[in-house]
Amino acid sequence: MDSADWKLLAHASKGRPEKVDQQTRAALKQDKFVTTTSHGLEWASENRRSVITTVSLMLAVIVVIVLGGLIYNSRSETASVAFGAAMQTYQSPLTQADEPAPSGVTTYPSAAARAKAANALFLDVANEYGMTPSGHNARYFAGLTYMEAGQNQQAEDTLKQVADSWNGNLAALAKFALAELYRNSGRDPQAVEIYSELTAKPTTAIPANLAQLELADLYASEGRVDAAKQIYATLSDKDAKGPAGAIAKEKLNPAPSVQMGQQP
Repeated sequence: MDSADWKLLAHASKGRPEKVDQQTRAALKQDKFVTTTSHGLEWASENRRSVITTVSLMLAVIVVIVLGGLIYNSRSETASVAFGAAMQTYQSPLTQADEPAPSGVTTYPSAAARAKAANALFLDVANEYGMTPSGHNARYFAGLTYMEAGQNQQAEDTLKQVADSWNGNLAALAKFALAELYRNSGRDPQAVEIYSELTAKPTTAIPANLAQLELADLYASEGRVDAAKQIYATLSDKDAKGPAGAIAKEKLNPAPSVQMGQQP
């Protein structure tokens, strides 16, 4: 507003100071709004290309995120179905050569044959959908089925991959399976190392007590009875009312075996 406008406003409001105040505030508010809007429009006009580019990039990122989520969910569902089919094979019944197979049910003559068939399916899921939860689980079961099929080197390589994964529970399960593989192949020191690690860093899947029980069992199998008894004694006190404590107590005080033809 220029000086002439202010004079007109003062003249029109003469004798009504409250009216002048209201009109003054309204005029100032309007001037501020017009000035701010004008500056905003000028900035937008001067930076039009930059604004359009920024908005376009933001929209592109949103579209990529949405599409990525849709694709991931779709692949996860497909992987889950494939993993279920592999598990069904892994859990198929075993039959003897002279035993008739149930109608419509696939059976296998041995655990090794069944493991080999399931292994191929698990590997397909792991390789095709490795970034999904089912893909991670499939690689772990591929390691297990390699073990059951007697392919120890492939089992070790696969389980080591899973043991190094970000999923703590799945990694612990893989390490636990590796310890069994080492024990079965005469590499007890490596198994001891894993059980000690799992004891120091327990998970929901492999609690410390379970790792300790396996370690004690390994010591007992090697004839290191005192070392095994020490672990059992610790567990029986530490987990007196738990399952590990019960097993430890049973190991420390085994029930007398019943001889054939004798009453217990």
